[in-house]
Amino acid sequence: MDTRWKPNVTVAAIIERDGRYLLIEEHTQEGLRLNNPAGHLDPGESPAEGCARETLEETARPFTPTALVGVYLSRFQRPATGEDITYVRMAFCGDIGEVQPQLKLDAGIVRTVWMTPQEIRDSADRHRSPLVLRCIEDHLAGQRFPLSVIHTDSAVADLSPLTP
Repeated sequence: MDTRWKPNVTVAAIIERDGRYLLIEEHTQEGLRLNNPAGHLDPGESPAEGCARETLEETARPFTPTALVGVYLSRFQRPATGEDITYVRMAFCGDIGEVQPQLKLDAGIVRTVWMTPQEIRDSADRHRSPLVLRCIEDHLAGQRFPLSVIHTDSAVADLSPLTP
């Protein structure tokens, strides 16, 4: 049995336009929740690529990461099952394009919504995690790091087995 701790690696887009932030409203096991466009990093992709993909899937808008807002560690225990999950989240800000009408939102996504920082603070009880607001607060504070602080080795894109 493998007892190694394996946190879930996720990526999130922190998207601001005209003083409002783009969130998604989604069905979860805990009910209808608000989240940044976000999801799990897939095999073979860099964190920035994963963030662009997840944002497109959840908002039907192309997204180009331009900076890292932060790296976050969070723990969640699912009330219904007691499942204990730790997340490592890399949050990016960047440039968002217009809605691509031919695309459908990912399964479970009800809608996208633009909210002011105060509206987001006021809806904290509906957030998917405490990281939703924390990432936005860090963005509002001007926290930005160059994308070059994250290095993705070329072996990541090679899905064939590595040899010693």
